[in-house]
Amino acid sequence: MSDATEQPAPQVDADAWEQACAEDLAAEKARRRAEYGAPPGSAAEELRKLVDAVTDKLSGIQAPFLGAVAQGTAEQVAKQAVRQARSVVEPLIERNSDVFDHLAAAGSELLAAYRSAVETQESRWTQRSQAPKPPASEGRDEGPDGEHIDLD
Repeated sequence: MSDATEQPAPQVDADAWEQACAEDLAAEKARRRAEYGAPPGSAAEELRKLVDAVTDKLSGIQAPFLGAVAQGTAEQVAKQAVRQARSVVEPLIERNSDVFDHLAAAGSELLAAYRSAVETQESRWTQRSQAPKPPASEGRDEGPDGEHIDLD
């Protein structure tokens, strides 16, 4: 080949694959956000949202049975209590945000273990209820599954 017929080597972007993956990931995140809403935040963020929601509810409570003066006093007491609670909760959340994440994960694990135990026990119950029951003998105390119940 002569120099006149050679074509220059195409420019290859070394980061093209990385950019394509990042674009695909961003598009998928946007699609999921549009379909399911914003994903939940960390456990600390969720606790902060809970405190904000409780604060809003408490500040909006109106007690119709209280008089106007008592209503104003009750509102001031509620606002003061909310401020005190927030002053305790906020630093706790800030210092220990990773602890809340670990507690949330541990709670999920406990829930999974509980479900597994319940499903196992339910399968035992359903297997027993499907098995033919032996005839009841006279004078014996038996439970619903035909097992002897010791009443002494």
